Amino acid sequence: MIDKIASIEQANNSNYSIQLNRWFLKPIGAWPPSPSTTKLEKIISFVLIICCYSSICFTVIPCLLHVILEDESFRDKLKVLGPLSHWFIGGINYTTLLLRSKEIRYCIEHMQKDWRIVTRAEDQQIMMKHAKIGRYIAVFSAAFMQGGVLSNCAVTAFSTQTIEIGNVTKTIHMIPCTAYKKLIAVDTSPTNEIVIASQFLSGFIVNSSAVGAVSIAAVFAAHACGQLSLLMVWIREFVDHSKKIHDKNIGLNKIGKIVRHHLRILSFVTGIENVMTGICFMELFKCTINICMLGYYILTAWSVHDIQNLIVFLVILLSMIFNIFIICYIGDILTEQCKMIGEAVYMTNWYYLPGKDILNLIQIILRSSMVIKITAGKLVHMSIYTFGNVMKTAFAYLNLLRQVT
Repeated sequence: MIDKIASIEQANNSNYSIQLNRWFLKPIGAWPPSPSTTKLEKIISFVLIICCYSSICFTVIPCLLHVILEDESFRDKLKVLGPLSHWFIGGINYTTLLLRSKEIRYCIEHMQKDWRIVTRAEDQQIMMKHAKIGRYIAVFSAAFMQGGVLSNCAVTAFSTQTIEIGNVTKTIHMIPCTAYKKLIAVDTSPTNEIVIASQFLSGFIVNSSAVGAVSIAAVFAAHACGQLSLLMVWIREFVDHSKKIHDKNIGLNKIGKIVRHHLRILSFVTGIENVMTGICFMELFKCTINICMLGYYILTAWSVHDIQNLIVFLVILLSMIFNIFIICYIGDILTEQCKMIGEAVYMTNWYYLPGKDILNLIQIILRSSMVIKITAGKLVHMSIYTFGNVMKTAFAYLNLLRQVT
């Protein structure tokens, strides 16, 4: 009976750590299927994916044709470039999430098994502490991204413009992402309203893909940091109890368990790298462009005293900076935490141990000295230094854009 209660509690804790990820990704069909997923659920997920791609294409293709074919000034095209890049790269991120579903499922099952392996209450408290940190980051990311972009869509949609078609004067709602008028007659009703509704939907989808990617990275990294913290506790306990040869109540006196768990954590971090490398690359590219464009839009709104749009653009800018900072910080903290295992081993009273155990601890130190990186496209190490480079590049492009316009 006690084992059954403990098993239920572990399952609840595991579900708690990934609950928000499921909420973000299931509505867009990007939650990876498990062996227990029914055929009906797979069909629903497939239909959702088709609908999501259709909605994104219905926004991106007319907007892209507008930029290419409409005879407008460079400044007018710049106004369209920001939303277009957000929708287009959001669609690529959505595709990346779908293509990496097996890797995401591997990491999820790894986390669930970790919750089953760790049985001590004090160890589970450490894991729960880090799980809460991952959830908080996911909530903030969702609030910033969905709130900023959808509020921009709402402000634009509630704005109206007066146009003249022949001898008829019409008042229509503006659309968040401009469409090619020869392809879609956005100047007529109800086409105008349908396009606005579809862009709200596609905006929610691309935002959910971005939020899902950041929340996955945050939850996985928080779990990995929790496991590394747990391993440090086990190492200290192992060394401290090394003299208690006859103490059978302590299960941490087996160096093999520590070594196996260390290798298990490193395998999990490798899984995080496989999931995030493509997403990080696109996020670097998207955030560099969007921070630059948002800076331009903020300066434009400030010059004409458009306070409403100014506030919206500032919220979106903060969400972009928050997302890229979190991803870069995750890469940095994982690298540092993996290195700290070796330092934790060295700072213990290892000289009390038998020679064989000392050699095993040396192996842990050697393995920890190998730098583990979360990369963007296997090219750029995600770190605070990379975040600084993104910000410098974005504002350099903004300065260039100001000079040109």
